[in-house]
Amino acid sequence: MEAAVVLVRLVAFAAGVTLFGAPLFVLYGLPRENASAGALRPILIVAAFLTILAATVGLVLQTGEMAGDPSAGLDLATLRDVLAGGGFGISMAVRVLAGLLALVPLIARRAGRGLWGLTAVLGAVSLAAIAWSGHGGADEGAAGLVHALADVVHLLSAGVWLGALAALLLMLNQRSSSASSSVAVVDLHGALKGFAGVGSATVALIVASGLVNSWFLVGPSHIGDFAYSLWGRLLLIKLAVFTAMLGLAALNRFRLTPRLEATLASDPAAALGDLRRSLAQETAAGLAVLALVAALGRLAPPLSG
Repeated sequence: MEAAVVLVRLVAFAAGVTLFGAPLFVLYGLPRENASAGALRPILIVAAFLTILAATVGLVLQTGEMAGDPSAGLDLATLRDVLAGGGFGISMAVRVLAGLLALVPLIARRAGRGLWGLTAVLGAVSLAAIAWSGHGGADEGAAGLVHALADVVHLLSAGVWLGALAALLLMLNQRSSSASSSVAVVDLHGALKGFAGVGSATVALIVASGLVNSWFLVGPSHIGDFAYSLWGRLLLIKLAVFTAMLGLAALNRFRLTPRLEATLASDPAAALGDLRRSLAQETAAGLAVLALVAALGRLAPPLSG
């Protein structure tokens, strides 16, 4: 049961950051529609479906867990009580609704900036709602509001970063015709340069909101000993992986992107290959961070003890 809940949380995080961050990246990173933007639709359809699935399965699993009886998760009356009983139930309902509202136009509407904007908004709603199903929704009063807000900023900032990585990888893996490949590479280079400033702001928000969250979950009285708990050790691993992501992001920005620019007029194949590998590694590290966050959300932080 515990492993299943962590897996469902990981799917929810991954689907949420994709549904929010990837279409948002198209809006600010690609000045014109191209094949990569159009190819994003199937990925977003999958992300919307997984958002609905993860929220539904998570509701069933955690309802059974709260009731002390796994079968209670399939009892309609119990599920109705959970949905109406507080932040957790509301979070699940909002995520299902946001996923449905995103899925329908993604299937039925024509691709374009209007569709990407609508999807990004609904993705932001579904991602932000996760905050109320974890530690961020556990506190009450003004402190609880600040904690939840910091959690929302943390989630959305991660969504901007990881969603952009998903879109960039899609652009790198698109197979264009020889007549349009040079245009695609120029678009990719422009998108990479455009993300540079956004990425810096995103990292700043992740760090700031992470510090606020740490204040609520660890507190100054546990700074010296939090690493002795499983929660603390997983947090340290998460910080190490996050640091590796920062290193890869710096490599992309200050070395690989300028290298791609220098080869635009000749043969960018080698530069594109290096970028693809680096972005794949950065994305893998991001998924590892999401997995660690999914596990951390199931453990008691130091200040709860």
